[in-house]
Amino acid sequence: MSELYGNSASISTTEYSLPNNSTTLTPITTEKTVQVFLNTSAIAAGDEFELRIYDKVISGGSQVLVFPIVTLTSGIDAWVSPALRLKHGWDVTLVKTAGTDRTIEWSLRDTV
Repeated sequence: MSELYGNSASISTTEYSLPNNSTTLTPITTEKTVQVFLNTSAIAAGDEFELRIYDKVISGGSQVLVFPIVTLTSGIDAWVSPALRLKHGWDVTLVKTAGTDRTIEWSLRDTV
């Protein structure tokens, strides 16, 4: 297993791309088996964040959600996704939907 992308950022109401480390959402076109690791210990009562995982089903297609939206709230110190095979134009994003901006650490790992 190797880390593809890892960092932390203050997450607000603008959707934030983890692999791009930016609010600029640019699809990643390198095929990978990705597992998402989040440190959610900074999330407090009343805060709510959404994790979204996108990919293009076919080359040249439109990005769609390929994994159910995960709602992150207080009381959980970490969250880990299953390994997902992503290919044509993928992205993993976080966005705040309620509460206060929080700094969240992440690691996107290649499981192959």
